[in-house]
Amino acid sequence: MTADLSQIVKAYDIRGVVPDQWDEALAELFGAAFVRVTDADAIVVGHDMRPSSPGLAGAFARGAARLGADVTLIGLCSTDQLYFASGSLDLPGAMFTASHNPAQYNGIKMCRAGAAPVGQDTGLADIRALAEEWSEKGAPEAAATPGTVTERDTLQDYAAHLKGLVDLTGIRPLKVVVDAGNGMGGHTVPTVFAGLPLDTVPMYFELDGTFPNHEANPLDPKNIVDLQARVREEGADIGLAFDGDADRCFVVDERGEPVSPSAITALVAARELAKHPGGTIIHNLITSWSVPEVVREQGGEAVRTRVGHSFIKEEMAKTGAIFGGEHSAHYYFRDFWNADTGMLAALHVLAALGGQEGTLSELVAAYDRYASSGEINSTVTDQAASTARVRAAYEGGDGITLDELDGLTVTAADWWFNLRASNTEPLLRLNVEARDEATVARVRDEVLALVRATD
Repeated sequence: MTADLSQIVKAYDIRGVVPDQWDEALAELFGAAFVRVTDADAIVVGHDMRPSSPGLAGAFARGAARLGADVTLIGLCSTDQLYFASGSLDLPGAMFTASHNPAQYNGIKMCRAGAAPVGQDTGLADIRALAEEWSEKGAPEAAATPGTVTERDTLQDYAAHLKGLVDLTGIRPLKVVVDAGNGMGGHTVPTVFAGLPLDTVPMYFELDGTFPNHEANPLDPKNIVDLQARVREEGADIGLAFDGDADRCFVVDERGEPVSPSAITALVAARELAKHPGGTIIHNLITSWSVPEVVREQGGEAVRTRVGHSFIKEEMAKTGAIFGGEHSAHYYFRDFWNADTGMLAALHVLAALGGQEGTLSELVAAYDRYASSGEINSTVTDQAASTARVRAAYEGGDGITLDELDGLTVTAADWWFNLRASNTEPLLRLNVEARDEATVARVRDEVLALVRATD
């Protein structure tokens, strides 16, 4: 396939429709390019449950081995299980998944040894360039000695590592409903939860990359409706929802109400600071004011950064941060090679809940202090012009500050909002937070009127 890879190579990964936009032949070239760019003599490769994933992963492995790299195939795994393998084996890694995207999509998340990120400025652009060149001119010459391809099961070691980081042995018994969304949580949860004082109620644990029950995207409220109802029906203590590749975890309380990822970030930050007093916590600029407030109250240092895992990981490495969290329910741990793992965050929440007698809603109330809009997308024809209208409306306002760390953030005494352009779609994403719901509604409507004025 001779392809325009600009449509599938995103800022941090590769993602597109199979076989329309890419296929196994191109995956083989990506494997070779990955080895060439990372200068790796050995790599680790895993994949999710999508129908196209085993074939694509195998082709990638062939391309890598053709250039002389030894390949360890770990088979079915979650993305954070791949990061575990990369970290524990100290090898560059590739995970075949399209995460929460529809069934016809697939992609590759890549990392260097120790789960260090591969982003647009840290190798992905070079991988794309090589794959494009070889797609047009033919595959590169094979190494004199091809690499080997072997299989290895890392699930038990992954589970043991996580349970070694959070002690749940002494907690009170908890009833936990888990919605795996037919994704990789159905593969990892039974092993990770084995032996813990948890009565697990499974939902959609059958691995099925066609997603017959609902999209594996818990960020969309319609995809956690079943979980909410089941938590209430079972009288459960907590509900957990994982996305397709199970690297993100969303939490529902005993009433079936969603718990803000910012509240989870603050809760886990407090627990990590109890272990590492004075540590640094990273949070992206869309997380709640609650996060830096809690971090400071617990004696830690809060560092604000751009949205995106490569920025979080870069800042964690630079500052030696112990933990980082994003509004999208990505949670990063120094003890997990600075990589994101929703499963480890879930264990922290279970430990906190089971370590006291109150309900989850009572527990997280201390960490959920403000009203928020959630992320609101607007389709616009000119992102820059719409953003400029918003900037002009607020610039110079009494007591208002503006910054452009990532998009446009406008902050007042009682509210703030962030307006960011999508990198891949003609969208502007708005997040608003305030001290009360009425203020959120007022600011939200004001900004949306400006954003959508000519669209």
